[in-house]
Amino acid sequence: MRKMRGRTLGIDQGEFQLFSDFQHGGDMWVGSGPRERRQYINFSGSFLNKPVVQVSLSLWDVSNASNIRADIAAEKVTEDGFDLVFRTWQDSQVARVRLSWIAFGE
Repeated sequence: MRKMRGRTLGIDQGEFQLFSDFQHGGDMWVGSGPRERRQYINFSGSFLNKPVVQVSLSLWDVSNASNIRADIAAEKVTEDGFDLVFRTWQDSQVARVRLSWIAFGE
């Protein structure tokens, strides 16, 4: 558990369309094997310490012709931002993804 000191709590949130590959035949849509997309997100202001970041899917457009596989994460979190990451593998066909996030910290 993480406890915040005093009344200093910062909350930042947002969403980002990470890719839209079906329109131009991108690798998430027509490729196979391990694939990854990553986007650095800047917080609207700096936290005093590294915040906790929660990521969720807010749009997920996939083909029903193959298994649906996804791994989403917030990586390389600092006081100023983090990497928003989506991964898939094998024969999954992902047309587009939008991820939402929320960060809590001092």
